Amino acid sequence: MKKCVKTVCPYCGVGCGVDASIDSDDVITVAGDVEHPANYGRLCSKGAALAETLGLDGRLLKPEIAGQTVSWDDALSRVANGFRDVIDKHGPDAVAFYASGQLLTEDYYLANKLMKGFIGSANIDTNSRLCMSSSVSGHQRAFGSDTVPCCYEDLERAKLVVLTGSNAAWCHPVLYQRLVSAKEENGDLQIVVVDPRKTASCDIADMHLSLKPGSDAMLFNGLLVYLDQKGERNEQFVSRCTEGHQEALTAAKECAASVEVVADYCGLPVADVAEFYRLFARTERVVSVYSQGINQSSSGADKVNAIINCHLFSGRIGRPGMGPFSFTGQPNAMGGREVGGLANMLAAHMDIDNSDHRNLVQTYWNSPVMADHPGLKAVDLFNAIDAGDVKAVWIMATNPVVSLPDANHVRAALEKCDLVVVSDIMAKTDTTEFADVLLPALGWGEKDGTVTNSERRISRQRAFLPAPGEAKADWWMVSEVAKRMGFSGFEFASARDVFVEHAGLSGFENSGQRDFDIAELSILSQDDYDCLAPVQWPVIDGKGTARMFMDGKFFTASGKARLLPITPRAPKNATSDDYPLTLNSGRVRDQWHTMTRTAKAARLNEHSPEPYVEIHSLDASENCLVEGALAKVSSRWGKSIVRVRISKEQQRGSVFVPIHWSRQFASQGGVGPLVNPVVDPLSGQPEFKQTPVLVTAYEPAWYGFLLSRRALQLKGVTYWARAEGDGFYRYEIAGEQAPEDWAAWARGMLCESNNDVNWVEYLDVAERRYRGIRMLGERLESCLFIAPDTQLPARSWLAGLFKQEALNKQARANLLTAAPPQGEEDTGRIVCACFSVGLNTIVSAIKAQRLVSTDDIGKALKAGTNCGSCVPELRGLLDSLSSL
Repeated sequence: MKKCVKTVCPYCGVGCGVDASIDSDDVITVAGDVEHPANYGRLCSKGAALAETLGLDGRLLKPEIAGQTVSWDDALSRVANGFRDVIDKHGPDAVAFYASGQLLTEDYYLANKLMKGFIGSANIDTNSRLCMSSSVSGHQRAFGSDTVPCCYEDLERAKLVVLTGSNAAWCHPVLYQRLVSAKEENGDLQIVVVDPRKTASCDIADMHLSLKPGSDAMLFNGLLVYLDQKGERNEQFVSRCTEGHQEALTAAKECAASVEVVADYCGLPVADVAEFYRLFARTERVVSVYSQGINQSSSGADKVNAIINCHLFSGRIGRPGMGPFSFTGQPNAMGGREVGGLANMLAAHMDIDNSDHRNLVQTYWNSPVMADHPGLKAVDLFNAIDAGDVKAVWIMATNPVVSLPDANHVRAALEKCDLVVVSDIMAKTDTTEFADVLLPALGWGEKDGTVTNSERRISRQRAFLPAPGEAKADWWMVSEVAKRMGFSGFEFASARDVFVEHAGLSGFENSGQRDFDIAELSILSQDDYDCLAPVQWPVIDGKGTARMFMDGKFFTASGKARLLPITPRAPKNATSDDYPLTLNSGRVRDQWHTMTRTAKAARLNEHSPEPYVEIHSLDASENCLVEGALAKVSSRWGKSIVRVRISKEQQRGSVFVPIHWSRQFASQGGVGPLVNPVVDPLSGQPEFKQTPVLVTAYEPAWYGFLLSRRALQLKGVTYWARAEGDGFYRYEIAGEQAPEDWAAWARGMLCESNNDVNWVEYLDVAERRYRGIRMLGERLESCLFIAPDTQLPARSWLAGLFKQEALNKQARANLLTAAPPQGEEDTGRIVCACFSVGLNTIVSAIKAQRLVSTDDIGKALKAGTNCGSCVPELRGLLDSLSSL
């Protein structure tokens, strides 16, 4: 009998509905929920592979203190007593929580309640600070509240969609596919991409503005001036519903008086800027989508308000198919904002600087104290740990030693912190290494609660798997610690109990004065909660609200939206002779955050198996970089060693390095150690997009790779990157010094002992090439290939040998000659992760079958027919082959 549970994906902020099924043999399958209004059945490559990430390998299953397994009672008492001791000696501001958009709303709510209302400090911040806090600040300044005006339907009802600082094709693939479908159905829909890089999202763009990094505020200031010059001010809306428009316009005119001035500042052709402005001005229904390219800046909040100004000035807000639209990065970044998970907010979208709000929340919680000033934001929090001002920290469901800027500084801070508590699903991460107490948390499929997506839609994340080992829900851990600290008000029996209290606070003394209101859900029974359908807040008369501000009323004191005067600011640390290139960081298509989950799915590792730096060919030439070789990327804060990718799509003077790799997956592949820790003074969001760097060739004595059925302890290598394959582990390796005896070195890594070892090897001393193969019976157990350069065998056909139970003589001979058998195709680098279709397979099919469209490729190979994330790459292949 098959059991099916409707839940929601744990990755990005799209909030896709998922049908999780378990058959009688306990085989789990996942599919998109065709009824969920966020995705209507679509899933991206990551979501489609969720079932492959549920294994318990590497899971933290029991509480630990100082590396030793203990009971829950001992672990919770250690946490409670440790926090109490610090508070008694040093005050409440000497403790902190660092939370995550991976938490469910119920977890977040109790963590915030404990810290702000019972400990009495606002030192709770979150990794969501790193991805969307500038948007929060922009919303609050413009609307008086952190309100997202739009809904996903607006993408399909728009006539112009501006994607600015958003590579939705890779970071929000399901929404991008909704855009693709909308464009196919509506020939009038125009799409403009504003991004220094030519990303996969440009595949459907009618225009790509490759502006100079950091110049977005100038571009939108210029648009504001242009709208005024062309008579596009919505007089009725501006006069009745806004304030500050004259000041905003004056500031914009001072710096962006003409299209020519803007174009010069942004490094764009005058004609392109003029055409973009013309498109915006002539199109009534405009949605401006923005994401990390806008937010992750030392002037991110100003960039957000520069965009919002244009929509307020022209009245393009509060109606179908128009408005500024922030795409959030994590599944519950919005839920965290709702419960006050940021250090400068109170629960239910209330203001910590507002004494009435503080009193209201304290009354509702019946709490002994209430934080009366903002706490430490993420970067400042870890600086305070380093300084010894914060002496105890609880890190929940996140990996700050990888994800924060100046990550080596974070590592050093945790090293000397008196008490570090980490609750996580994984036993070994870069952050758990510093934990005094480890608490095993429930993972996706095991935990129960709610999340809120980018369009304010609350969905249920439901459990369909039993709790493994002794893992517990995060809300339960928080409530148990609170009770052990002597606090009442944490007697919750289920996630539902937490949710209804959270919902009740949203309506407490509200009367429509605050945007976040789900008070009608505070009466849900357990059955009602279990069956809760996706709904957008605010919930009024039993119905959700699709879009906000349709009545022209805002949540400021005057009820009017504010236009802000914006003066563009350059990044605080500019490039120099020592660091001449600008580092941009971001996501790759098939990985998520620090890869603790996605790296378990072999097919998600195939498209980008190791960290890399993407660089323009001219910059590569000037820095003596070669495609496929290694490079050292250095900044004033740290360094990384990554693979070189030369790309004509990368803007000259800028480089791109992905964010995902930690020390669990690469020796020095992290981007965090490189990143400038400067932050936006208002939002506290770090400058992840503009760090000055130097990129130089890293020249090891040898290159190589290893494929093994077992995870290995590497010896004598100075560079490595690990990826899990289908039945094997892949290690890309390099060394600065060659072993004296290649065979002894290789056997030392690949063989447990010299007994029953069937070892075959090849050594060419003159060419400095070595190959070693270990067999267990007739099966390939591991193989190693070494060369003085990057000219090494293709990995894809070798990977296929691990699926075979026995290798014949010919296959073994081919291993030693490092060439696939005659007539056997090397499938090449994987392009389509959903169906594991390789580059060479696609190219062969295009040539042999004369395929001329991505639909043709889909029919022939299935590639591109599931999530669509690879379609831009397929189109690029078609274009490149057609020009031959």
